[in-house]
Amino acid sequence: MAHLTGVEPWPRIRHNDYSPLTPPPIGGWTPTLSASVVIPAHGGQHRLDLTLAALAAQTYPAHLTEVIVVDDRSDPPLRLPDLRPGNTRVVVVPPGGWGAGHAMNAGIAAAEGEIVQRLDADMVISREHLEALFRWHHLTDYLVTIGGKKFAEEPALTPGQVHEAVRHGSPEDLFDPSALVSSSTEETIRRLDGLRASKNPYQVCTGPTVSLRRALLGEVRGFDAEVVRGQDTEFAYRLAQAGAVFVPDMEARAVHLGLPAQRGEHGKSIVRLVETHLAHRVPLRRDLRKEPGRRWLVPYVEVVFDVTGADERRIVAAVDAVLRGTLTDVVVTLAGPWSSLEGESRWAPGTGAFDLALVRAAFGHDARVRFAERAAPTAAPVPFRCTAPVDAPPAPALLERAVKAMLEERIGLLVLDLPDGGTATLERTEAVARARRLATPGEDPADVIAQTHGVRHAAASEFEKLPKTATKPAAPAEPQTTPRPAPAPASRPAPAQAPQPEVEPPRRRGLFRRS
Repeated sequence: MAHLTGVEPWPRIRHNDYSPLTPPPIGGWTPTLSASVVIPAHGGQHRLDLTLAALAAQTYPAHLTEVIVVDDRSDPPLRLPDLRPGNTRVVVVPPGGWGAGHAMNAGIAAAEGEIVQRLDADMVISREHLEALFRWHHLTDYLVTIGGKKFAEEPALTPGQVHEAVRHGSPEDLFDPSALVSSSTEETIRRLDGLRASKNPYQVCTGPTVSLRRALLGEVRGFDAEVVRGQDTEFAYRLAQAGAVFVPDMEARAVHLGLPAQRGEHGKSIVRLVETHLAHRVPLRRDLRKEPGRRWLVPYVEVVFDVTGADERRIVAAVDAVLRGTLTDVVVTLAGPWSSLEGESRWAPGTGAFDLALVRAAFGHDARVRFAERAAPTAAPVPFRCTAPVDAPPAPALLERAVKAMLEERIGLLVLDLPDGGTATLERTEAVARARRLATPGEDPADVIAQTHGVRHAAASEFEKLPKTATKPAAPAEPQTTPRPAPAPASRPAPAQAPQPEVEPPRRRGLFRRS
């Protein structure tokens, strides 16, 4: 067995093209990272027994692996079968919620591994499944690995049969090959060159077998327990905004016991619930936000003004200019010394504190306006951030047109030259987050964005013309948010997205702050 040597710890991956990474061959390396396999489960004892039997035959070292079954109030309670990995235990979800996301958070809290694997309780995985996914995490720490799966009606199986088949490398022999149903996820992965050409790779991260480093998991603070359907996609979206790269590995084979649930009227209702959750939390799903008059939990664009030293009239004018724009899915962050208004000090007219008090009184009840001492390092989970001088707010159509250009050109940073000689910037959150992760001490993160996503300079006037007609929300370019049977293969694969030309980045040392 060979140890990994000479690996570049911080590869600068462009978009989601992880081609610069070369994983070690299965069986030809020595793993070192500990791992926790977290299995949320509600009932289904027999299927859980089969899943644990497959886990007991894995090639990833047993001494580096723990398995945590999270019992989401099963009746009767789940028990551990005799045939299971050695380091397996059951934890019960705490009160205050239900569903896979809530259960995953309970399992994550109990987990001790450096890698966390989310696995459904009705999966029969191949013996190399964990090793195939975990080998990538030994290369760098900002990857999310996704296993493959097929669906099958559950045959009459015993844990012993599953264990023997997995141990000998032939779990598919347990199922009728002609009855195996491919997932739409795998079809999308093939069509988009293993997601290397994907614009929104998080959309295929729907579970039920996903792994990532614990540190990356901590950055996004786990799952949103309020999302009881579609929680994997929402979680993956936040990982994308943290700069993650999504790597599918089809050598991590698996069979999902049971056919896709999204069928018939019940399935349609579940899809509606998923889309309702995602409409509020995944702004990039523009197709789900068809009502321009609504306010959404996570807005599409954050506009930041530094209001330090600015008077009330200038601040109010800047905020009103943004809120009157053609893009209504926005939030305004006013960064300034708001703490000066705290305590018992009086605000004398003509002072800066008095002007701030007027602004807070004007917008304090408007959910579209936020007050902060300083802007957060990134806009996450908001996918775009515009930073502009308070005296030069975006023109009515600028945000809408500039964001559209960034999406079409797939750039990470747009630097806008203003008529007075100043600049404004529009940032893609995922690009900023990745740059902050990869920049070396003293390096301008904008230089990194030029390598990972691309930077463009333009005159602000290029984007200020009002559109002739209102733009319609674009349909999602990639897969449904919930697994479905795969469609018939396309006549030819979609071409890979050509990389955008790199542009000399701006020398703006104050543009980003490292925490």
